[in-house]
Formats: sequence, C-alpha cells, structure tokens
Amino acid sequence: MSRSESPALQREFFSQMGTTQQFRSLFEHLPGVHFFVKDRQSRLICANRELMERLGQTSEEDFVGTSDFDYFPTHLAERFIRDDQLVVTTGQPLLNRVEFWYTPQKLLDWFITNKLPVFDTRGQVIGLMGYVRSYEGARQQDLYFSKIARIVDHIRMHHHQKIAVTDLAKMAGVSPRQLHRWFHEAFGVSVQDFLSKTRIQSASEALLDSDRPLAQIAVDFGFCDQSALTRQFTRHVGMTPHQFRLKHQRGGSV
Repeated sequence: MSRSESPALQREFFSQMGTTQQFRSLFEHLPGVHFFVKDRQSRLICANRELMERLGQTSEEDFVGTSDFDYFPTHLAERFIRDDQLVVTTGQPLLNRVEFWYTPQKLLDWFITNKLPVFDTRGQVIGLMGYVRSYEGARQQDLYFSKIARIVDHIRMHHHQKIAVTDLAKMAGVSPRQLHRWFHEAFGVSVQDFLSKTRIQSASEALLDSDRPLAQIAVDFGFCDQSALTRQFTRHVGMTPHQFRLKHQRGGSV
C-alpha cells in the first residue's frame, strides 16, 4: 500500500467503528493507570473503573459531572483544575507533570500526570483527556525514571534535611548538569525544583493539619528559615504560607 492510500484506509476504519468510545475499554486493562476525560469546565465525563474506584465511586451515573473538588482537598483540586484550564485555553498538552496525589491508603505520594486537549469536529477544544500513574509504576517502565530512581527515593525520604544538588549528583555518579538533564527529561523540572515541590507539599499538609508556627514548619521541612519557606511557597503556590493556611484550613476533606 502506498503512503497516499494510508489516510483513506484510516478514515474508512474509523467510520466503520462509528465511535472511538470503544478505545475506552483499553484503559480498563492497564493496571496502575487512572484514565479520565473532562469537559471545558473540568467536570468529569468518563473514567476507567480503576480511577472511579480510587475516588470511591461505583456508579458512572453518579460520577459524571463531578469535579476534583468532590474528591480532594481544596488546595489540591485548585491545582489540578488550574492545569486543566491551561490545556483547554492553550490547546497544548501537559506531559509528565509531577504532582502529589493520594494512594489507596490516603497517603500523599508522587504521581505522573499527562493531559491532552480534546477537539471537536471543527477543531475547537471541548475538554481534555489524561491519565495518572504512580511514580513507582513509571520508574519500573521508563528508562528516564529508572535512571533517577535512587535520587528520587532519597529526596522522598530525606527532603526535611539539607540536600545539595552536588551531593545528589555524586550519589548518581554523574555531573550536576547531567542530573538536571535527567530530571528535565523525566519530570520537566530541575532537581532543585523537584526538591522544592516535595518540601512545599509536605509543608502544605503541615500548615493545614497543625498549628505549628511558620518558622518551625520551615525548619522541619528543610528550609533555612521562614523567609526561605515564604519565597519558595509563593513561587510555587502563588500565595504566602500564611495566606494558604487562612484560605484552606477549613477546606474540603479527602
């Protein structure tokens, strides 16, 4: 078959299918993958069974039309939906986005998210589709993740301590520049940003779950002082730790 005949073959095949909804069944057989589709308002349209069960839903009828605010604390839901709207407004995908999500045991851990726009027949963005998979699952399957697994595990276990990028590079047996390149290839962020995001998410939970002073939280999660926590927190979250605590301390529950 010539290359010129390929588009016609593809169109004929999809027209015989009638609907690409059949592809949804594929995601029911991918262990550790949580697939979803949302509309322009970030309302959930469909998901695979593994995601629905993770969110505590058994009926698709009850699931459709809900949003992240129905399942996650407000500060996490706002972050997820902010990324949704970036995909919807730009029409560009967000790939290998590293973020915290909840394990089946309701514990926070790293997850990898991919989100892509969904277009209608006129080429207009009508929503987005994506999937979430655990960092553990990703590192077993992906060369980039496997190369930095030891470093990521070290950050996850010791992020409350002082960690230098040069020390992490020595642990990996590469130069700091090479380590930065690996993190960008795997996560789209630098080593330092990965470390900062880990610390900030842990500090966020402490801000909501305790009355500890900001200065104490800063020290507890690896920041040299309260000012350093405030600078990094504002950069990544868009508000100061004090503002965050006031806004979300009475936010939604998991």
